[in-house]
Amino acid sequence: MQNSRVTDGDSNKRKWASFISDMTIPPVIAVLMFSLINYPLLRGLAFVAVTCITTLFAAIVPLSMLLLWETRTKAKIDLDVPARTERGHPLLFACTSYLIGTAALVAAHAPLLTTVLMFGYFAGTLCLFFINLYWKISIHTMGIAGPTTVLIFVFGYWGVLLGLLLPPVIWSRVYLKKHTVAQAIMGAVLGFVLTAVALSLLLLYAPLNASV
Repeated sequence: MQNSRVTDGDSNKRKWASFISDMTIPPVIAVLMFSLINYPLLRGLAFVAVTCITTLFAAIVPLSMLLLWETRTKAKIDLDVPARTERGHPLLFACTSYLIGTAALVAAHAPLLTTVLMFGYFAGTLCLFFINLYWKISIHTMGIAGPTTVLIFVFGYWGVLLGLLLPPVIWSRVYLKKHTVAQAIMGAVLGFVLTAVALSLLLLYAPLNASV
């Protein structure tokens, strides 16, 4: 009876951990972040057009390329890409999508903040690609910490609400044995640092109150 309870408890924890991981994949968080920051900067058709561009190149294209890659190379699809040595191509695919997305935003005369953040996704993912050659840090926690930094930058303390997801995301990644505690925390640190640097450079070029 006791072993049965332990097994049921582990099963429930695994279900919750899997749910948290699935709901906080970086493309989902990216769509949320871009939608939130575009809203105060744009209205009407401009908001719809720019948000469609960010959704396409920050989420739909990277996920589609990952699914195609998984389908061609594996019998079973796993969006986590658990093996470090197998993450190189998907990361480069994502870099390509973010870079094209940046060009599309420039062509659409999108707000500077939105364009810089799309380029930041490219630069951050490229950095992650090189780190991944030696160490598998968490893309999930990086994908929470970076957008949280952006939302705090734009909305102040309200942006911290997204950051509340960070502890459960770290727990889920470690519980599912996708990462060690150090890898999960380092992903968050890298996301915060790279985003803070990008926003600092943006402020030097065009302050937020200048309709970036």
